[in-house]
Amino acid sequence: QDQLTESGGGWGQPGGSLRLSCVVSGRPFNNWLMAWFRQAPGKERKFVAAISSGLSSTYYADSVKDRFTVSRDSAINTMYLHVNNLKPEDTAVYYCAAKTSYKIDSTYTQISDYDYWGQGTQVTVSS
Repeated sequence: QDQLTESGGGWGQPGGSLRLSCVVSGRPFNNWLMAWFRQAPGKERKFVAAISSGLSSTYYADSVKDRFTVSRDSAINTMYLHVNNLKPEDTAVYYCAAKTSYKIDSTYTQISDYDYWGQGTQVTVSS
């Protein structure tokens, strides 16, 4: 059974950095589109970033594209999210998601686009 497990969340200070990880167990995720979403308290889950297979093309939500970097290491079935210059509004539960079949020239930013989800990791930013 395919499973996604996030880690790396915790507390961070404004201006600091965190690295979140998402490990995929089960099948190799080489051909999957992988993504990060986040859900702030009392708000809907929203798209953050995605990374394709192969050439590892990336795209981001406008609100994070200058501070967040998504990457993947297919050798260890792991995706990362580097979060720089933390802001209090980054406080949220961060979820990784996987889409097993996709078109390379399309973008996928909706929750319903994705087939598998992790349980989430909490990030709290405060001074």
